[in-house]
Amino acid sequence: MKNIAVLVSGGGTNLQALIDYEKEHADCPYHISVVMSTRKDVYAIERAKNAGIPVELVGPYAVLGAQKAKEADRDTKRLATSDKILEYSKKYEVELIVLAGCLVVLTGAIHTEYKDRIINLHPALLPKFGGVGMWGEHVHEAVLAAGEKESGCTVHIADSGCDTGRILVQRKVPVMPDDTIETLYARIAPEEKIALLEAVLMMVK
Repeated sequence: MKNIAVLVSGGGTNLQALIDYEKEHADCPYHISVVMSTRKDVYAIERAKNAGIPVELVGPYAVLGAQKAKEADRDTKRLATSDKILEYSKKYEVELIVLAGCLVVLTGAIHTEYKDRIINLHPALLPKFGGVGMWGEHVHEAVLAAGEKESGCTVHIADSGCDTGRILVQRKVPVMPDDTIETLYARIAPEEKIALLEAVLMMVK
């Protein structure tokens, strides 16, 4: 059994899928040893606490303090967050880092120490609709604006770029003519849980 860390920034529905699988399968090859959140007021934290999983805050305000975080530039905040995630990953003996809706671009030493052991879930079919600014509703809005006939989700190895690492799993859904951001997301969301679990199991074998 390998320890994994799940990084979150929101509601944690994909975290819940990983929690449920571990709970329901005695032979589950992973154990969620810690959940790290970039925000302190998200429901993902409650999900982790309800499952008895330790939670650590890794956002810039938690890491740097309010005043320094306000004054720091983007690169400084990214590095501070990344270094804190690395610190906690070592503390909890993590072997795989899972970005499950975590809105942070990792940088610095973590990419060396966890090379090919960080995976990210992205709500589109990479390499399309990836990169800076492409997250959450922005992705689905861009897909609809481009007139795409299909969308979906991707789980990939997270490298030093943004949504650029090797693709592990993709799942596709059709884009309907009358789709809105909400209806498209509702069609993709169940596929995200399947894709993320498949990728995690692939990585911990």
